[in-house]
Amino acid sequence: MKSVKEVATESKILEKLEAFPTCKRLAQELFQSEELQEMQDYANNVSIKRLGYNDHGPVHMRQVAINAIKMLKILHESSIKTSLEEEEIGTFEDSMCAVVMAALMHDLGMMIGRQGHEDMSVILAVPLIDKVLNSIFPNDVHRRVIIKSVAIEAIVGHMSSRKIHSVEAGIILIADGCDMTKGRARIPLSINHAPRVGDIHKYSANAITRVGIHHGEKKPIKIDIEMSADVGFFQIEEVLLTKVESSPAKKFIELFAGVTGQDKKCYL
Repeated sequence: MKSVKEVATESKILEKLEAFPTCKRLAQELFQSEELQEMQDYANNVSIKRLGYNDHGPVHMRQVAINAIKMLKILHESSIKTSLEEEEIGTFEDSMCAVVMAALMHDLGMMIGRQGHEDMSVILAVPLIDKVLNSIFPNDVHRRVIIKSVAIEAIVGHMSSRKIHSVEAGIILIADGCDMTKGRARIPLSINHAPRVGDIHKYSANAITRVGIHHGEKKPIKIDIEMSADVGFFQIEEVLLTKVESSPAKKFIELFAGVTGQDKKCYL
C-alpha cells in the first residue's frame, strides 16, 4: 500500500508532465510497477532502520523527480537546451523521460548498503528501465538507447563521486541535493538509538524548513533555502553545494540560504 504522501507526490508529478504525454505515460508505468515500489520501500528500510540515515525511499525518489522536473522545465522555458537537444540526437521530452526514470530509481542501491550504492542502483535499475522503455518505445531502438544511457549516467553520477557530462545528469545531481527539508528526517529522528555515523545529516535536514526552486534573477534557476537553525548550513555546504559544484548544470544555478528572519547568504 502506498502512503498518502506517495500518492499525492505522484499526482504532482503527473500534473507537471501534462504537456509531455509520452513522459507522463512512462511515469505512470513506473508508478504501477509493484517491483519498483517494493524496491523503493526496502531501500528505505535499510537506510533508516539498519543504517540510521535519512529517507532514501519512495517519497524521497518522488520528491527528487519533482525537483528535477521543475528545473528542467525552467531551463526549457529559458530557451536552454538539454544535452540531447544540443547534440541534436534527442528531444526535450527524451531528456525529461531520462530524468524521471533516474529520479525514481537513483537510490535503489540503498537496498544493498550505503557504500557504492549508486553503482548498485544501476545494476538494480537496468531491468526496469529496459522493461518500461520497451513498453513505451517498442519500435524505436534509438530513443530506448539514448534515454537509457542518460538515465544510467544520472543514476551513477548522483553522489558527485563520478564525473558526469550531460545537463540531464547534472540536474538529477542537484535535484537530489535539494531534498533536504525536515520531513525527510522525521522518521529516523523518531527512532531512538545510540549516536551513529550519519546523525548530522538527520539533524541538519531537520533544520531546513523550505527549499524553493524558481526562475532566477541572474541565472535561469534560483534555489532559495530557509532554515530554523544554523545546523542547516551543514546540509547546504557539505551536501547540496558539493553536488552543485560537480554538476554540468552549475552555470544555470543561483543559490541563497539563511535562517528565517536573517539575511540570506548567496553561495552562487
